[in-house]
Amino acid sequence: MGPRVVIVGAGIVGCSLADELTARGWTRVTVLEQGEPVRTGGSTSHAPGLVFQTAGHPTMTRFARATAAKYGSLRLDGRPCFRPVGGLEVAAGRERLADLRRRHGWATAAGIESHLLDPGECAALHPLIDREVVLGGLHVPSDGVVVPLGAAQAQARAATARGAEFRHGVRVTGIDTTGGRVRGVETDHGPVPAEVVVSAAGMWGPLIGAMAGVTVPLTPMAHQYAWTTPVRELDLLQKLRGLVDPGGAVFPMLRHPDAEVSVREHGDRLGVGACGHRAMPADPAGLDRPGPDRGGMPSERTFTDLDFEPSWNAAQALLPALAEAKVERGVNGLFSFTPDGMPLLGETRVPGLWLAEAVGIAHSGGVAQALASWMVDGVPSLPGAGADADAGADAGTGSVGDAEPVDVSAAHHDRFDPALLAPTTVRSRACRAFDEVEDIGHPQRLSTTSRPLRTGPFEARHRELGAVVAELDGWAVPAWFGDNADLPEVCEVRPRRAWAGRHWSPIAGAEALVVHRAVALVDLTSRHRMEVTGPDALGLLQHLATADLDRPIGTRTRALALDRAGRIRADLDVARLAADRFAVGVATRLEARWLAEHALGVVEIRDVSAGTCALGLWGPAAGVLLSRLGDPSGRARTADAVEMHVGPVPVLALRGTPAGVDGVELRTGADLGAALWDVLWDAGATLGVVAAGARAVTSLLVEAGHRTVGLGLDAELTPAEAGLGHLVDAGKGLFIGRAGALAAPRRRLVSLALDDAGEVVVGDEPVLAGDECVGRVAAAEVSHAEDVSLALAAVPTALAAEGTELAVEYFGRRLPARVVSREVR
Repeated sequence: MGPRVVIVGAGIVGCSLADELTARGWTRVTVLEQGEPVRTGGSTSHAPGLVFQTAGHPTMTRFARATAAKYGSLRLDGRPCFRPVGGLEVAAGRERLADLRRRHGWATAAGIESHLLDPGECAALHPLIDREVVLGGLHVPSDGVVVPLGAAQAQARAATARGAEFRHGVRVTGIDTTGGRVRGVETDHGPVPAEVVVSAAGMWGPLIGAMAGVTVPLTPMAHQYAWTTPVRELDLLQKLRGLVDPGGAVFPMLRHPDAEVSVREHGDRLGVGACGHRAMPADPAGLDRPGPDRGGMPSERTFTDLDFEPSWNAAQALLPALAEAKVERGVNGLFSFTPDGMPLLGETRVPGLWLAEAVGIAHSGGVAQALASWMVDGVPSLPGAGADADAGADAGTGSVGDAEPVDVSAAHHDRFDPALLAPTTVRSRACRAFDEVEDIGHPQRLSTTSRPLRTGPFEARHRELGAVVAELDGWAVPAWFGDNADLPEVCEVRPRRAWAGRHWSPIAGAEALVVHRAVALVDLTSRHRMEVTGPDALGLLQHLATADLDRPIGTRTRALALDRAGRIRADLDVARLAADRFAVGVATRLEARWLAEHALGVVEIRDVSAGTCALGLWGPAAGVLLSRLGDPSGRARTADAVEMHVGPVPVLALRGTPAGVDGVELRTGADLGAALWDVLWDAGATLGVVAAGARAVTSLLVEAGHRTVGLGLDAELTPAEAGLGHLVDAGKGLFIGRAGALAAPRRRLVSLALDDAGEVVVGDEPVLAGDECVGRVAAAEVSHAEDVSLALAAVPTALAAEGTELAVEYFGRRLPARVVSREVR
């Protein structure tokens, strides 16, 4: 039966989640909806239902693929809820055409069939297209159109048949968190007890979260959609193709990203979606208020013809048959946008309160599958290849067969730094995400439209050195330093071609070379630093970590923290400073959260990142530099962890670097950071000290074979699969995920060296063995010291041996590569 669950919202996400939970045996599910049955008034009620599976993030592509598979088996009263008409994205410019080749690679990496087409093939597939307008296209045959209300209703019926209850016309007014965890919800019809509450309220999500003191960072945003008058040429073509269903379709959906327009059939009419207009945000608190711009339900606003005019002109240029048609009706429909355009999923810091927010129709089924497995089994997963269910005539497809883990960190609701959660920041960044929804996004783009909110104590020194700044989780992080343009090593760095050369400078390569030859200061402040103290500190860390941390005071140990399936959730840098005091470092906010939410016993976990800073002293001359500043005995070079002084500055010195070079990490208070920098800078002047930015660091890590969260590691890999089996101590006793950690790997994360050192890939490209896709590039960079282009990719273990010949598909080209040995750190 499972716990009592309340789902707030009966849109397609809430209905799909009810279906998935009840299929897994959690049958005591109550879905509360403030609107009417079926057409509830949220985004599902007006969504056009387009499922283009190939997305800019691999997790979103997996969600969309799972959604198409699930909804493809749904029927309501004998009618299909999904029509696999295919999707056709077209390019009007050279840059977009190149991007379609990249997207073809993404589809290949995800196991989705796709085809690159020339203009004639595009027009043959969709005869309404003017072939003179397009340069080419990308066709995905399994894309299609969901009937949103039908799919929601079919899944609601399936969930009801298993015991779920749907109550409409019930407004949630509060969440009971007595004792610090969820106890149920308050409604205008009385209390509803529950051990678990899931907010799937869409645009109302921020209001639901606020009832429990949880910030839900989303903004309702208008998206225009218009229905045309009958299109005579479309009607004739449909009759020639033998269309029988008056509401059906015979041609693929169209996406014209250069014009930010999408098109689908509605019988003899066309529907035209547009997102090229100005951002039109709405206030969640005012969604239900009457007003002159309100449409027929809370999620609709009055259609604004002037905003739509450029999109209509672009649609007519692409489809000349629209010249005789007019806009019959339209809507400014509201959808949820987050600051980065990704969903908000997972359990909040209020135990028992989960979020399933900012989820579009195209990803709803996959998100529900992942969230249900996360809630029931503790690990988010999606159906594996070949596990698609056939539910038969009128049922939901609650997926309980073979499953594969899915990394949802990019969609975790708690991924944002608290400094980014101010209402004005959430709103402005959501507007930016809307404005950029069809942009050709570069994975290494340096944002020019927002300023990082968090700066460390070295920021003034960075500016003096001409830092080119990137943003990392709200932090200002130097990518490279303009003052290093005069380094002689710049001339040794191979130029990069086209796409790989964007948002990059040879200065970054020069900085990496200096790290190998002399010494550099590396700002590590954006990493998370925690103190774990108390009588049970060691016991907690032993419970979480794969390595034995019961080691002498002054030792530094790398370990992994795993979920119950043995997948990697955190990469821990642990220094023992006393019997009951540990300094723990991780790269990301979610890793820090994983540690904090597992606290047991008499232990205190303090995130001291905001009040401290960290500076790496990397390179062969690091020891010489330190010896000039009060470490003549070389303690910082011989002891793993030691509290000492560098000049007048007290520091925690941690020996070693992940970059394959000598060095030390120095941590001190944020108020002493500038003094620490100055002391090191002055003492290192005659040693050729430079500042090295984040791009140099990434190059050094990939070169050294180092992998960590955000650089090759994710929650879909076990330690053995990540090539980090040496971090697992099988003899230390029980720890979370032990069984999975010791299981035989099915794949392995390896380093690939491209045969052509001048080719640089950037990530997410498919890895090929012959004509078969066997993996995806997880990270890539150049070893400037070796002049070798490298990539990290997880491939089947049979292909992981050194020397194995593979290839990487890059913008439609096949780049030969081979597996190379790297000392994994």
